[in-house]
Amino acid sequence: MRHPRAWVRFTVLALAVLAPAAVRAGEPSEQLKIQLERVLKTVQDPEVKKEGRLAERRAVRKIAEEIFDFDDTARRTLARHWAQRSPAEREEFVRLFTDVFEHAYLSKVELYQGERVSYLGDSIEAGVATVKTRFLTKQGSQLNVDYRMQRASAGRWLVYDVLIEGVSLVDNYRNQFNSVIQRTSYQELVRKLKAIQAQLSG
Repeated sequence: MRHPRAWVRFTVLALAVLAPAAVRAGEPSEQLKIQLERVLKTVQDPEVKKEGRLAERRAVRKIAEEIFDFDDTARRTLARHWAQRSPAEREEFVRLFTDVFEHAYLSKVELYQGERVSYLGDSIEAGVATVKTRFLTKQGSQLNVDYRMQRASAGRWLVYDVLIEGVSLVDNYRNQFNSVIQRTSYQELVRKLKAIQAQLSG
């Protein structure tokens, strides 16, 4: 398995939370845009920063939990191995995966330097929405980032996968997790996730 820092690089890139450009969009796009703007407002709030890094992390994590369907994303990354896990193992895996995912998310937020994301609209098919965005750096390069969302309770749309230039975050994790489990064991995957968790918390 790759070095932990390299392993989370894809996630860090995938979770770009940047200043959105105005665009006419459907319900999934509007919900996503509102939540991402809340994240930016939080990390740029002087009062939040005065409370310290831990308070900032807690505030952003709370919003992230309203954006991402961590339980479903975690289940998708384990794929066929999910059915073999006990309820306690599933709960532990979701907790570990969510923590690693959220740390990577926050690390990207903290790198925000005024770049732009244009919302290009969304489409809904079989209950799954795809929100298309385009990331524009200050150097003028572009990156297409699509969010896959599904409807949750109370009409909310939650992100369960992110695609960068067509490459799926869930597929990326699924391939890596499956490789570790097949070469070693599920227990070894958990050990590696805990190691990454410890590194990101340091």
